[in-house]
Formats: sequence, structure tokens, C-alpha cells
Amino acid sequence: QAHVVESGGGLVQFGGSLRLSCAASGITFSNAAMGWFRQAPGERRVWVASIMSSGATSYADFAKGRFTISRDNAKNTLSLQMNSLKFEDTAVYYCKVLSSDSWGQGTQVTVSS
Repeated sequence: QAHVVESGGGLVQFGGSLRLSCAASGITFSNAAMGWFRQAPGERRVWVASIMSSGATSYADFAKGRFTISRDNAKNTLSLQMNSLKFEDTAVYYCKVLSSDSWGQGTQVTVSS
């Protein structure tokens, strides 16, 4: 059973940067397609970015050019580097093993003025 734990969220100023991390277990991480999702208050959870086992990446339009997803297979860790943060990036961010139905607890990102 896949298990993920997100970390790295917090309060950041508009235009600032933040790096999220996700520790995964219960899977062969190097073979797993991984993704980041986010859910803003009152809104549905949406996809942010994905990275395949090959290292190929894809991004939602709002993340392109600002966010970078990466993985460290030696450490079973997924990351999301977020730059030029905007108020609308405020959300709970979730890491997910794309082939799994389970979710972690998420990590809160709040962008302030």
C-alpha cells in the first residue's frame, strides 16, 4: 500500500518561493509515476504536475514556468519547487502515487502580501 507524507508548506510572501517534499513508502518508488495536486478553500482538488518513472514531466497551465517537479529515487522523495508564488497558489498541496487511490494529509501553502 502506497503511503506518502508531504512537508515543506508554510506562509510565504507574494512573489516568493517554497519547496515542497514528499516521502513515499510501500512502493517501488523508482517505478512509480508521481504527481502533485492542490485544493484551495471551497474548490475541488486539481492536478498540478506529474513526473513519470522515466523522468518525463508535465504541468498544469498555471504551473508552467513557475513550478518544477523532481524526484530523487535514491531517497524515495518527490519535490515541487514553486517560484513566483501568487495569492491564487494558496491551497493544501498533496503528493500522490498516480496508480494508487490513497492520499496523504497534505501540506498547507499560504501566499500573503
